[in-house]
Amino acid sequence: QVQLVQSGGGLVQAGGSLRLSCAASRSIFSINAMGWYRQAPGQAPGKQRELVAAFSSGGSTNYADSVKGRFTISRDNAKNTVYLQMNSLKPEDTSVYYCNARMIVGLGEYDYWGQGTQVTVSS
Repeated sequence: QVQLVQSGGGLVQAGGSLRLSCAASRSIFSINAMGWYRQAPGQAPGKQRELVAAFSSGGSTNYADSVKGRFTISRDNAKNTVYLQMNSLKPEDTSVYYCNARMIVGLGEYDYWGQGTQVTVSS
């Protein structure tokens, strides 16, 4: 298992920047994939969260088309922490952002989630 604790987020004007942090309770080397997802307010419960940015198990990065060139995912292995630097924020980036860790154990795949962080971008 892994616990994820998020920090950062808040209210910012359009064009501004924010950084989210996600601290894992175990070495991120032991986690197959980590990333950030978001879920906009008012979305129906159970609606799939949108992938924003993620590291794959091979270390490559993947970004949603809507954030490419504006958001950057990074990691500090010594601190077991993953970051999401968000620049040039737009009102449509307003959402609750969730850190995700995916672990493959045997034939099973397990997802763990942070507590969620509100990001609000005003126009």
